[in-house]
Amino acid sequence: MAFSSWIARLRSCSKSNFINALRSSSHLQKSQLGTQNAPTGAVVNARITDGSYSLRSSSLLPLALAASLGLLAFQTQSQPSLCEDSWGMSIGGKGSTEFVVKGSYKEVPQELIDELKTICQDNMTMDYDERSYHGKPQHSFHRAVNIPDVVVFPRSEEEVSKILKSCNKHKVPIVPYGGATSIEGHTLSPNGGVCIDMSLMKSVKALHIEDMDVVVEPGIGWMELNEYLEPYGLFFPLDPGPGASIGGMCATRCSGSLAVRYGTMRDNVINLKVVLANGDIVKTASRARKSAAGYDLTRLMIGSEGTLGVITEVTLRLQKLPEHSVVAMCNFPSIKDAADVAIAIMLSGIQVSRVELLDDVQIRAVNVANGKDLPEVPTLMFEFVGTKAYAREQTQIAQKIASEHNGSDFVFAEDPAAKKELWKIRKEALWACFALKPGLDAMITDVCVPLSNLADLISSSKEEMNASPIVGTIIAHAGDGNFHTIILFDPSKEEERKEAERLNHFMVHTALTMEGTCTGEHGVGTGKMKYLEKELGMEALQTMKKIKTALDPNNIMNPGKLIPPHVCF
Repeated sequence: MAFSSWIARLRSCSKSNFINALRSSSHLQKSQLGTQNAPTGAVVNARITDGSYSLRSSSLLPLALAASLGLLAFQTQSQPSLCEDSWGMSIGGKGSTEFVVKGSYKEVPQELIDELKTICQDNMTMDYDERSYHGKPQHSFHRAVNIPDVVVFPRSEEEVSKILKSCNKHKVPIVPYGGATSIEGHTLSPNGGVCIDMSLMKSVKALHIEDMDVVVEPGIGWMELNEYLEPYGLFFPLDPGPGASIGGMCATRCSGSLAVRYGTMRDNVINLKVVLANGDIVKTASRARKSAAGYDLTRLMIGSEGTLGVITEVTLRLQKLPEHSVVAMCNFPSIKDAADVAIAIMLSGIQVSRVELLDDVQIRAVNVANGKDLPEVPTLMFEFVGTKAYAREQTQIAQKIASEHNGSDFVFAEDPAAKKELWKIRKEALWACFALKPGLDAMITDVCVPLSNLADLISSSKEEMNASPIVGTIIAHAGDGNFHTIILFDPSKEEERKEAERLNHFMVHTALTMEGTCTGEHGVGTGKMKYLEKELGMEALQTMKKIKTALDPNNIMNPGKLIPPHVCF
């Protein structure tokens, strides 16, 4: 009876108090949570399951006494700390190895459904197939236990504002949705709620040719935008995966193969318009090419992954279409030789437009998928732009550097059809991998390191992958130290998923020891949260959470993404 009353008392407390009470007890130190390192006479196994603790003990009375004393101290605090996700997320903290994101589901009130119908009219759906499609990323192995309850398709900034205002009033979570090409679980809806699909907002609002900028809505894709700009001799220089939308590209701070010359999304956005959680519409800056006026709200929103607001308008920098370009390709005996050439070319001062590295397994996948007969060795691909004479001169310098690092079979193309055929090798890399091992899932991940460390990181990652029983490929934006792996695994075999995760961990932790980052361009989502404390430190994460709490006090904006759940202040 006494045992039952102690357990009832423990369970009645808040999760954060309970955790702190457990940590304060003499029988369960912080380092022992989840382990069997208990003192003699007490066998303790504490495990978080779906937001609650399950306990097994042969002697719980001392633990309960210590915990209750801790509770008394914590219950006297007038200011509770913000230490836990209000939606009960249970993935992404330090050491997390789960990939199915759990959440705390609450039914969407009918009053909100009625308000959304008034705002969106026919541009909303509760159809299961549509909700399921929006709740399961198309190119990501990450999954969630729930899907959105409602999908809305706003047509204007005003509608977005009304939708957010209503959701904030009812404290219902919101997940912004762009081109559905994100990798790290950004668009999962583990708590249900409302998915805001921005695909109907895809107009070009203004083109300023002399200023070389364009104002667009977030739903337009980068490929559609470049088709629109081509007759004017202009283009937008970022090229992530096909299908990516401008709004999603801003949200994840993406880049692509041209970032080595033109920079990332951070460098190519002049200003934004963003709807905050309470429905307020904020313009982050003027249209001037540079400004020293106030906080840089534009850069705050770029990379915020929908956790601070919904982007409704973007002003982008544009570039002139190059007069001439040359695409080149060269083979190497080892992946380190190829990486060394990429570094040497960047140090040479050549204004290279692209430097892409593909390992031997990726080239094999290309051969299988496209019926080609390319040498299955590490390969570098380059693009040089400018006048015809300049592009050719840069190509010759690159060829000389490659030959000094064991490069062979250097070929280049200037004809548009031939250039397109060469770049097809790189652009279709993911689909080629699926052809190599049909029916498997892909764990696609990326890291980035200072350029001088790239060769060592790629070499060590390649050694691990070669020794692994599962297949993985390496593809690098080698000119800026960013590289990806596509690790193929059978989702029905837990040992293969764990091996894929191990390879991912190895690559990320090795990059972090080299002063690198856990993600160069894919973003954090749910998949990379567990690495942020090691990369940025708790102080930086607490600052992020304070910003999030100030702008979104009800935590409705894409909850459970970007900021790890163990961060508190």
